Amino acid sequence: MAKQPMLKFVTVQRDMPEKRGPEVRREDFHEIYAEFADAKAAEQAARCSQCGVPYCQSHCPLHNNIPDWLRMTATGRLKEAYELSQETNTFPEICGRICPQDRLCEGNCVIEQSGHGTVTIGAVEKYITDTAFEEGWVEDIVPASERPESVGIIGAGPGGLAAADRLRRAGVQVTVYDRYDRSGGLMTYGIPGFKLEKDIVMRRNAQLEKGGVEFVLNCNVGEDITFQEIREKHDAVLLATGVYKTRDLGGPGSGSAGIVRAIDYLTASNRASFGDDVPEHADGSLWAEGKRVVVIGGGDTAMDCVRTAIRQGATSVKCLYRRDRANMPGSQREVANAEEEGVEFVWMAAPKGFKGDPVSGVVVQRMRLGQPDATGRRSPEPIEGEEYTEDADLVIKALGFEPEDLPTLWGEEELPVTRWGTVKADFRTGATDMDGVYAVGDIVRGASLVVWAIKDGRDAADAIIERFNAAAADIAAE
Repeated sequence: MAKQPMLKFVTVQRDMPEKRGPEVRREDFHEIYAEFADAKAAEQAARCSQCGVPYCQSHCPLHNNIPDWLRMTATGRLKEAYELSQETNTFPEICGRICPQDRLCEGNCVIEQSGHGTVTIGAVEKYITDTAFEEGWVEDIVPASERPESVGIIGAGPGGLAAADRLRRAGVQVTVYDRYDRSGGLMTYGIPGFKLEKDIVMRRNAQLEKGGVEFVLNCNVGEDITFQEIREKHDAVLLATGVYKTRDLGGPGSGSAGIVRAIDYLTASNRASFGDDVPEHADGSLWAEGKRVVVIGGGDTAMDCVRTAIRQGATSVKCLYRRDRANMPGSQREVANAEEEGVEFVWMAAPKGFKGDPVSGVVVQRMRLGQPDATGRRSPEPIEGEEYTEDADLVIKALGFEPEDLPTLWGEEELPVTRWGTVKADFRTGATDMDGVYAVGDIVRGASLVVWAIKDGRDAADAIIERFNAAAADIAAE
């Protein structure tokens, strides 16, 4: 009888790739996890129970065929594992690094629920595609035949790039317009290198460019080119702009110098990692060295900010969040990494105002959890008379992002938007009420995850191809 290659969770403990010590990793912006060795990846993949109803797969937005590529990894069929992984996910090596697996696939693993510790799905996913690149298994984008139709994509983030990849593989002509000088969106300029090293993103950008995707960078729609000009130039247009407007803080002193937006702070840091000249680092306005840093917010962007400040040599780094640890939106794994690196979390605390200009302190209001709100989460409410001042030389606002006013920015009042400012689009196809215009990712969902943007981009690309095929069939039938 052949030896059972899977179901090793009873005898093999969960094990992550080796993590560099906090005293070492806080000195640089390199990724904190090492790569799995081949034997270790196979061993950890073999812990999968191959359950009949794979909750890991059903809780993945892309519905990745996780049990099958874990089995292939465990049995040494790594190239097949890569090919299967790539079928459902345009950028598996990126999702393996930055997806909150503890809230998605790993958090819903059957053996995790039974107390054996989840399969390290994200680490194996990352390992599979990194190995595929090293071994030369990742093939260039070469369409079987070229099509005459063209699509203009506004936004070079994960949603736009996932759509560009799928459209080009079908032979569609693709042009991507983006305001930044490098494509990748927040994967390039919003996520620090210790979570996603930039050569990983640039490698995918290069693959797309080599495959025939045209990039028009440093291009502000509404200024350098109008939305109507893009519509006239292409057979379909896909909006994948993301959401970049920062939710703001009120209160006395909120306009003081030294209170900055998370996106500005992280972009400056990531530009420096590329070797760009960053004036805001030179003048100290977006540089944490020697400063008492307070970050306000409890999401993954806040975690990126506190861990960046540690690496820049801040004297102290504190994170204020108005709820408790159990109710914060960010990844618990990221909170643990931040604590290891020296970040102090101040729970049940909200800013009420600011002292000094430049800022010298945050007036903190102590909070408690009251009754659940409409989402089911207990609402924070202030405790009367419980205030104090937290010293600060740099305050970073990481309160989340909202959509920009695209109809006004682009002079396109007919663009359909919701009362929240997001673009109205079909959640299955991305189609809007404007003929030939589609929208995907955060500009439709609101601030969300990279993996959801990838799914939306792939789905919209399929819908656009279906539209083109139907039009071609109608012409042929005439």
